[in-house]
Amino acid sequence: MILCCGESLIDMIPEQNIEGNSGFVPQAGGAIFNTAIGIGRLGCPVGLMSGISTDIFGQRLITELTESNVDTSNVILSDRPTTLAFVQLNDGQATYLFYDENSAGRMIEVEDMPNQLEAVTAFLFGGISLHGDPGAEAYVQFAEMHAEGSVVMVDPNIRPSFISNEILFRDRIERMFRLADIVKVSDEDLNWLFPESGSLEAKVSHLQKLGPTIVVLTRGSYGVQAWKHEENPIFVDSLKVDVVDTVGAGDSFNAGFLTSLAKAGLLNKAAIKLIAESDIVSALDFGVHAAAITVGRPGANPPWRGELQK
Repeated sequence: MILCCGESLIDMIPEQNIEGNSGFVPQAGGAIFNTAIGIGRLGCPVGLMSGISTDIFGQRLITELTESNVDTSNVILSDRPTTLAFVQLNDGQATYLFYDENSAGRMIEVEDMPNQLEAVTAFLFGGISLHGDPGAEAYVQFAEMHAEGSVVMVDPNIRPSFISNEILFRDRIERMFRLADIVKVSDEDLNWLFPESGSLEAKVSHLQKLGPTIVVLTRGSYGVQAWKHEENPIFVDSLKVDVVDTVGAGDSFNAGFLTSLAKAGLLNKAAIKLIAESDIVSALDFGVHAAAITVGRPGANPPWRGELQK
């Protein structure tokens, strides 16, 4: 089983009502939540470890997890409020305003997290859950406890406006990268991590030196690339689709990518270090197809297995 570790929240999506006035419609979301949903819909065993509220929004999150075949036995329930993320769309591109103080997702400690994880073969970390303490530090410590025996994928999914202490955040992300077998970044993430001038390839090389076996770089309509140590980059083109919005696109890519690796039996330490280029291509391609479906409809709505003709 893949255990997705991180935030679950409510995306407040802008929408016009029948009178033409602007408003917001609540939708279940969060990068790690969306990825768990996506993996479950693709038929791969998956669970979520996240702080979730018992309020009406939290109840909705649990319902959607269950309906998408996601194991919720590692969810940490509390009566604290659910994080809200107000989404602004500009030509289909999403920006976010978060309300996260004292939330169920943020106010968790490493002692709240499970330690009986025999069924778990891989972990996913990232998103805004790595931004705010005490939860962010708890996730890092949890990763440090389990990285030696399981595959770890990290997607920082950096939201600069959400970072209150850049020095602390950079240190935390570097600790996660040093634990990771797989790191996925967008071109925006990469340029924030390495703001000095230089090519994307040079910045990927800096990231590789921290230790991940595979670095994946997503570039929207320009496709996706991946690197293994001392090997040539692997490239998979994007699909041409009519984009409604980009909410959840990277999360659906992650779901497809991890599902492909899991189905191929590659989510263990030995296999991931020896992974063949053809298997990386297959995983990238499956992720691209999953993301293409998501961007073609409103909100973070990952595809079901039957929607993918692969």
